[in-house]
Amino acid sequence: MLKVAVLGCGTIARVRHLLEYDNNKEVEIAAVCDIVEERAEEMAKLYGAEAFTDYRDVLENKEIDVISICLPNYLHASVTIAALNAGKHVLCEKPMATSKDEAEAMIKAGKLNQKKLMIAHNQRFVASHQKAKEIIESGKLGKIYSFSTTFGHPGPEEWSIDGAESWFFDKERAFIGAMGDLGVHKADLMRYLLGEFSEVGAFIETNAKENTEVDDNAVCILRTESGIIGTLTASWAYVTGGDNSTIIYGENGTLRLEADPVYSLIEEYRDGTIINHQLEKIQTNEEGGQSNSSIIDYFITSILENSEPPIPGEEGMKSLEVILAAIESQETRQIVSLK
Repeated sequence: MLKVAVLGCGTIARVRHLLEYDNNKEVEIAAVCDIVEERAEEMAKLYGAEAFTDYRDVLENKEIDVISICLPNYLHASVTIAALNAGKHVLCEKPMATSKDEAEAMIKAGKLNQKKLMIAHNQRFVASHQKAKEIIESGKLGKIYSFSTTFGHPGPEEWSIDGAESWFFDKERAFIGAMGDLGVHKADLMRYLLGEFSEVGAFIETNAKENTEVDDNAVCILRTESGIIGTLTASWAYVTGGDNSTIIYGENGTLRLEADPVYSLIEEYRDGTIINHQLEKIQTNEEGGQSNSSIIDYFITSILENSEPPIPGEEGMKSLEVILAAIESQETRQIVSLK
C-alpha cells in the first residue's frame, strides 16, 4: 500500500488527483497540503488524511511514498526536485516547468534519486485518441497530410477554485496562460499521434481577459519531422463552452476526434465510408463530465512494477519545448526550429 500526499487542494486536485487516488486500491491518501488551511482541512476530512500548510513538512514525512504536485506553474520544478531529493516518486501537473533548464533539472533529480517522475498529460489516454493512434499506425488512413487541433473554454475564472482571482492570471506564478493550461496538452497529444515537431510559428495574444499579462488566445502553425503541417489553437475565450477537438487529414480519409456530441471518433473515407465510434467521453471539468483519466493508475502501476511511466519527464519536456518555441516565435516574429 503506497502512501500518497497531494500538494495543492485546488480544482485539479479535487476533480482529478484525489478522486483517482481514492479509487485506486493500491494507495492510501495520507496527507494533503495547501497554503489555505481551510482547504487542506476540508480535503483531509473528506479523505481521512493529515492536513498540512507547508509542503516541506510533508516531504520530511518518511512514510510518504508518492507526491502529486497540483501547485502553480512556477513551483513545479522546485517542489518536484525537493520531493525527488526527499526520496518520493512524483506526479507533476502540466506544464512541467517554466523553462527547459528547469525540466532538465527535474529529470536529473529523478534519475539521481532513482525515483519515478511522470507528467500529467491525460489526453493520451482518452479513448478516441488511443483509437485514432491505432488507426494511424495501421496505415488505414494512408499518408497523413495535415491536422487541426484546438483546446478552449471560457477561462479559469469559470472553474478555478479562486475564480477571477486565480493564480492562472498572475504572470509571476503562472508564467504562461492558455498555452500552458491548454496548449501544452495538445502539443503532447499531437506528438503522441503524429511524431516529433521540427518547426513552430505562433501568434499569441492577450485580448480576451482584463487585468492580466498572460496569453488567453494562441494559434500555432507546426511542422512535424515527417512533413505533416497543421494548426494548434489554445484559448480562454470560447465563451459559449469548451472545444477539445482534433481533425487529422490523410490521403485516404479524415479522422474527427471529439468533434461530435455523440460520436467521440468519426472515420470518413474517400470512398464515402463513414464509421462512427461512440466511445467513453473525454474528461472535462463540467458537472457530470468527470471520469477516470487513467493518469493515476498508470503512475501507480509504474511504481509497483518498477517500469517506465508512460509520460516520463523527458516526454513532458518535449511537449513543453513546443510551447516555449511558440512563445519565442511570437517574440521574434520568426519560425522557430526545434532541432
